[in-house]
Amino acid sequence: MRPSITRRAMLIAGSAMALLLQGGPAVAAEAKSGGTLVLGTSNVPRHLNPAVQSGVATATPGAQLFASPLRFDADWNPQPYLAKSWTWSDDGLALTLHLVENATFHDGTPITSEDVAFSIMVNKENHPFKAKFGAVEAVDTPDPHTAVIRLSRPHPALLLSLSPALAPIMPKHIYGDGQDLKSHPRNSADVVGSGPFRLVEFVPDKHIVVERNPDFFIEGRPYLDRIVNRIFKDESSIVIALQGGEIDMRPFLTTVRDIQRLQKDPALEVTDRGYAAFGPLVWLAYNTKHPALQDKRVRQAISYAIDRDFIVKVLQRGISQPATGPIAPGSPFYNGDVEPYGVDLDKARALLEEAGYGDGLELTIDGEPSDPEQRKNTAEYLKAQLKKIGIQLTLRASPDFPTWAQRVANHEFDVTMDIVFNWGDPVIGVHRTYLCDNITKGVIWSNTQSYCNPKVDELLNAAGQEADPTRRKELYAEFQKIVVEDAPISFINVVPYHTAYRADVKNPPTTIWGVMSPMDEVYLDR
Repeated sequence: MRPSITRRAMLIAGSAMALLLQGGPAVAAEAKSGGTLVLGTSNVPRHLNPAVQSGVATATPGAQLFASPLRFDADWNPQPYLAKSWTWSDDGLALTLHLVENATFHDGTPITSEDVAFSIMVNKENHPFKAKFGAVEAVDTPDPHTAVIRLSRPHPALLLSLSPALAPIMPKHIYGDGQDLKSHPRNSADVVGSGPFRLVEFVPDKHIVVERNPDFFIEGRPYLDRIVNRIFKDESSIVIALQGGEIDMRPFLTTVRDIQRLQKDPALEVTDRGYAAFGPLVWLAYNTKHPALQDKRVRQAISYAIDRDFIVKVLQRGISQPATGPIAPGSPFYNGDVEPYGVDLDKARALLEEAGYGDGLELTIDGEPSDPEQRKNTAEYLKAQLKKIGIQLTLRASPDFPTWAQRVANHEFDVTMDIVFNWGDPVIGVHRTYLCDNITKGVIWSNTQSYCNPKVDELLNAAGQEADPTRRKELYAEFQKIVVEDAPISFINVVPYHTAYRADVKNPPTTIWGVMSPMDEVYLDR
């Protein structure tokens, strides 16, 4: 099988883009070295190693501590990083990475193909996103600067899986000591990474401090001396600190009031760029094993009762946009041509009558507690709206995230309101929610809905191996139509993530991965 046009283009681009490793002249000419960038966050990471832990709390500092084979720009294009170039085999079953030759870990040990092989296989075995490297059979190391990733089947999401937040390269001589990688002591203290910054201090609930790696393999970078992630207990404190000059940047803003407040501050810039790969969706997920919710007419009735325009335009004041299906707008695979659930209370009542619930129905809703605005405001609206069609919705609060996660992971819920990421490619972040074989109790953000449709499995398995991007998009388009019609989930809105930063912060992270990318190009104009 000959390479597809896309694969040939990537082969050429992989070699040509190696020239970017030294940085574009426009950036280098104006950038200033020095200074400390202070970020404000309310996310507390369990540890700092993204190879065995998902989530923005770990990935944001992890992308500074660890380099990856590739990085991505704002237009979804792969860029060289630890791999200066890459080539695909004709059959699409092997990706050869040609590594830079001057890269070292923070302890001075050279980074070799053995470390790349070790890191990918550790990731395959330990990371919760099994689809990232599920097709990887082995990683060959013919010489210290060549790694050949061998696949059991075509894997069009492999390049994206080699991004900083998803594929940190770890030192085998540190992490290959036989200890459990998920609880390895070097995940949190004395971290030895490969990235542009080195760990200074990690104090949970307080801060994460990293400093410039003077031996970073990209000459002249990073520009910053330090990055400090200050951890706050509440969002209002972060906003006050940002406007008071105590911090320089707040990524992952979602509260409409705060976004609009900061947009009016002349000392700040506010952007929604930097979140394209996240694909953050707010949705209602149904336990399809529930006696009533196993009937898709009941699920469809709820979807017809929801006025998404009201949620977006009134509750969120036009900051967000409606979600129409399982793949977020902004993804290359998004299909907006699905049958929409416009608000139709008469149709909702008729569907409930057909399903045998014309006299009413009682359901409990659980809300993911980390985002109060998305949870509380929308849940209160839903309670009032569903009452109009005879559904009594009881809100069940969780005191903390672990309590909510345990309930949902163990399928002990009727309806839950989640915020779930697409994670760039559907193989990574979408398949997990809908595949029959991913109905696994105890794992949050798996197929906790217990939804199973063999046709959906067929489409996802085909799309996950399809090298032709046009055909792949067609497969995902059909998948989206079926899922929207089956309604195991009612899609509500896209999380309106924004980043606010002080005007003297230059080259802010606005690639598809935002702050989950290396911030070696960020500098302060002070």
